[in-house]
Amino acid sequence: MGGELQAFHDFEQAGWQDVAERYHRAWGVLTSQAIRPLLDAAGVREGTLLLDVACGPGYVSGAARTRGAEVVAVDFAPAMVELARHNVPGLDARVGDAEELPVADRSFDAAVMNFGLLHLGRPEQALREMHRVIHPRGRAAFTVWAPPEDAAGFGIVLKAVEQHGDLTVPLPPGPPFFRFSDPEECRHALGQAGFGDIAVRRHPQLWRVPSPEAFFEIMQRATVRTAGLLRGQTPGALGSIARAIQEACAPYRVTDGVELPMPAVVASGRK
Repeated sequence: MGGELQAFHDFEQAGWQDVAERYHRAWGVLTSQAIRPLLDAAGVREGTLLLDVACGPGYVSGAARTRGAEVVAVDFAPAMVELARHNVPGLDARVGDAEELPVADRSFDAAVMNFGLLHLGRPEQALREMHRVIHPRGRAAFTVWAPPEDAAGFGIVLKAVEQHGDLTVPLPPGPPFFRFSDPEECRHALGQAGFGDIAVRRHPQLWRVPSPEAFFEIMQRATVRTAGLLRGQTPGALGSIARAIQEACAPYRVTDGVELPMPAVVASGRK
């Protein structure tokens, strides 16, 4: 792996190790909404031997086991692996890298990755690895966020930084965060990894947070790339960004907080 990609990999790995518990508390209610279509896209049912790649706190693994699947879970952040083991008692959860999966060729019926692909320096390599480890005719599926003009939480933050701060703060360079928000990019990458029978669809999701202030804190303390972007702002700019985010949340206010549209893109293919 080249120097820049290694720096990005290390940045992401250290970031998820640091925010694992905060991510679990803040994002679980949202990212869990994509699990049903993700498992459906991969054909996960009773008896399926499933690899949960970039498993995070284990939400997908737990849901797959409820379907009767046998699951192995992998994540490159040891703190996430520990969370997954805690949340899904008895889960075979292992520390391992999505770009170099620690499992044998053709050893699973299906492989899935829930919002993990956009945190990898070499997403194409991760898709090739998912192709490698599943049986012929097996399916792989992943989810990513819709573009920021549709995934309102990200759109609000990026617009506030663009207007009041600096989008070019120095962070380890990585692939574009919203690259796979484009269905054609999903189809191309899956095809290049060897998959056929490719399907891409949008899945609507709503994220309810207690307040605009809570939303801003989540973005500051329970993310990696977005948190790095916010850390790079001057104190004055950060205050202006916070106020802009609060104002932008106004149209999404509901009785008990803020409800943000955060649709997912679900992509899958067959080996």
